[in-house]
Order: sequence, then structure tokens, then C-alpha cells
Amino acid sequence: MANLVTIEAEARHGGGKGPARATRRAGKVPGVVYGADRPPELVALDPRAVLREIHRSGWRSRIYELSLDGTSTRALLRDVQVHPVTDLPEHVDFQRLTAGKPIRVSVDVLFTNEPASPGLKRGGVLNVVRHSVDVYCDPEHVPDHFEADLGGLDINDTVRWSSLKFTENARPIIADRDFVVASVAPPTKMTEAAAETPTATPTPAAAATATPAKKE
Repeated sequence: MANLVTIEAEARHGGGKGPARATRRAGKVPGVVYGADRPPELVALDPRAVLREIHRSGWRSRIYELSLDGTSTRALLRDVQVHPVTDLPEHVDFQRLTAGKPIRVSVDVLFTNEPASPGLKRGGVLNVVRHSVDVYCDPEHVPDHFEADLGGLDINDTVRWSSLKFTENARPIIADRDFVVASVAPPTKMTEAAAETPTATPTPAAAATATPAKKE
């Protein structure tokens, strides 16, 4: 089910850089709410609320209940612009959701049972190809996360899309193959040792044996 989080917002008036700077001087973060075939709405939010959410994992797939002027709107937090020096939020974009209309979201992958992986026990290295997966799903059934069980994985084994848990209500953007999410790579020392092993060269006697005699 969707992971709903309520966040307070207030209406702001006037678009453009000037009003946005005025909103920041007032201690708020300017933002916009768009989508669902409705005109965009300009909003202002508490920067602490924005920071709290973007510092939690999975915010790109979290469903928000925006409380605005006594009304509630379900939305995704699509983008957060931050200051290049302070890393404080400077602008946020929300996309309204429509029930029954699929949305594209990025869902985090949670890796579990690492201690039970024979490959990792033997010194293998977990090579994560995708920390999250882009999928289509219904707004009412956005997964909190996908789960990748590493128990039983040996060296050179892989975790693919079909191996993940909690994917029942999601359809991956990559639809033409069962793509790799992670793999257990060989230990670095083992790889280096294999690379440093010299190639065997034939002895003179062996070379003579291998060379066919010339006909006289």
C-alpha cells in the first residue's frame, strides 16, 4: 500500500524569481504543485519538513498528503533544488496524483540476509547495479521498497528483477529483459591472483615435439 505522509503547505502569490526570493527571505521554501489536468498551484513549505523527507530513504516513491488551505491533495515529490553551497532546499516540485492512473516512480531496493550469502562469506563483493528501480504502478499501490534476498547467493550469482520481492503491483520501465539488480563478484585478491598468473610457455623439448618435421 502507498506510504502516506502529511506535509503542510500554504498558498503563495506571484510567480518568478522575485516572489520566490521573498518567500525564502520569509523562511519558507517556494514550490509548485502540478498535474492531474489542473492549473499549477504555487505553494510555500517549512524547510525543516522538506529536509526531513529528503534525508529519509525512499522519498521519490513516497505519497504525500499536501494539506493546503483546508484541502488535501495527494502528490509525489518530484524534484528538490538545493543551494550549491549550503545544500538547503530552494525549490520543490510536486506532481498531483489521479486515482487509477499509473505513475512512474523510482523505488529503492533493500538488500537483506547478507550474512547468509556463501559468496559474501568467502570474501565476495556485493556489486550493486541498481540501488532503485523505475517502475509504473497505481498511486494506491506504490511499494515502500523492493527487497533483494542475498541468502544463498554464491560468487558470480546475480539478483534480477524477477528475484525481487514486493513487485506484484509494479511494472518495470525496462520491459525487454530480466535485468540485473546486483551480483556477487569474486574477491579482489582472487581476481588479482588470476590476472598475475603467468601464461605457461612450452619448453624447448615440447616446442620441438609440437613442430612437425620438414620433409627432405
